[in-house]
Amino acid sequence: MQSNAPDIVLIDRILAGEASAYRLLTSRHQDYAFTVAYRIVGNREDAEEIAQDAFIRAFRSLSSFNREAKFTTWFYRIVFNAAVGFKRKHRPPTQDLAETNQLFTGVTESTDQIRLNERQQYIKQALDYLAPDDVAMITLFYLQELSLEEIAEITSVPANTVKVKLYRARKRMAVELNRMLKGEAQSLL
Repeated sequence: MQSNAPDIVLIDRILAGEASAYRLLTSRHQDYAFTVAYRIVGNREDAEEIAQDAFIRAFRSLSSFNREAKFTTWFYRIVFNAAVGFKRKHRPPTQDLAETNQLFTGVTESTDQIRLNERQQYIKQALDYLAPDDVAMITLFYLQELSLEEIAEITSVPANTVKVKLYRARKRMAVELNRMLKGEAQSLL
């Protein structure tokens, strides 16, 4: 089977009962599905489970897929909804910054690498305090580099509303970083 076949061709083959086409479609999108889920829930095991569940849901609903739409948008909406639903059901207990793991893991790291690790750690902690919708907006736009229109399709929210939600999510993240760092967040951004 052609590994570069368009998704719609693979969908047709899957609906015709070809198991290898489903494996190919899954392998093509598994990393991205995991990344979206992980950025929302923040836990590797949960993200893997959410991604697997999303593939199962997609497989069961494949016959109702709108062939005019992009498969990736349709599928990532399934992943997004599953991850946000999971996050809402399993809100983690809040954790004080003083109780977090030590940021510096190696003495030999360069100063730039230490700063980068520190920034990433603080940003991840700030994301943990945000609502799932805020995390999703920031993840899809900045980390997955999707356009406002693509995010609108995935989240079923108009593009202008996505723009507003993204702006508000950034503001809430800045507030959270300032709270955590007591006003020193500007040096991170």
